Amino acid sequence: MTPRDSSDSPDSPRNRWSDLDRPPLSSTALRRGLVRDGGLWRQVDVVQRTGSTNSDLVARAAEGDLAEGVVLVAEEQSAARGRLDRQWTAPARSGLFFSVLLRPAEVPVPRWGWLPLLTGVAVATGLSRVAGVDTALKWPNDLLVTVGDEERKAGGILAERAGDDGVVIGVGINVSLRADELPVPRAGSLALAGAVNTDRDPLLRGVLRSLEDWYGRWRGAGGDPAASGLQETYAAGCATLGRMVRAELPGDRSLVGEAVAVDGDGRLVLATGAGVQEPVGAGDIVHLRLA
Repeated sequence: MTPRDSSDSPDSPRNRWSDLDRPPLSSTALRRGLVRDGGLWRQVDVVQRTGSTNSDLVARAAEGDLAEGVVLVAEEQSAARGRLDRQWTAPARSGLFFSVLLRPAEVPVPRWGWLPLLTGVAVATGLSRVAGVDTALKWPNDLLVTVGDEERKAGGILAERAGDDGVVIGVGINVSLRADELPVPRAGSLALAGAVNTDRDPLLRGVLRSLEDWYGRWRGAGGDPAASGLQETYAAGCATLGRMVRAELPGDRSLVGEAVAVDGDGRLVLATGAGVQEPVGAGDIVHLRLA
């Protein structure tokens, strides 16, 4: 079932022009700019409000043969989730909240773990081009910006399986969030980081075009992160590398060490005080200090 598209309707539960600094997105304009013959993006839907674009798109994929390249965008989410089921909250139209459906049939499933990292590279690249903001990636899925002299999280990525052959990737980016709207003091936004452009339409187009480009390279290389250039590019933009970090691992374990590499499986490699290099494939990473 296709969600009701309210982005172009003047009769919404809320006054869609209540904040002139945050105009609504137009699904018609986005489709015109992104959907093309031979391209990745086949359908772009914008809904006024939903619980989670990821949950909605996973459910739609389960209902039938939903094609790769569907994009679902929400002006507001009431039950957005990050990694480890953390909540993500933001005022309506203050950011980009969207999910995409991918079906990388040519890529062996063990390499699908690179998709969140690939998305991070694509998002950072697209935002840098359009917003003029220097961004960095915190392994495995956070987007960092600098506000003043502080490193702050401005976005996150969540990947979920959709059946046997699909992956839904959700992206949340704080765009125009003001200081008094931050959910936590160490959050950030593109506006607070000095973005030259906070118009969400060109920002979303830039991010999705960058994602199409990187996904095409990676898929064309059979998911090989080295051959596609993904591994090298991710490492170059990863703020976690070269730092002392604490990895909070499943089973209430933790590991402290210097983050020295991202290996071919997308795992973060830590050099511990015992002189051992240990790969971390899942866990929460806390930046302690520069090495």
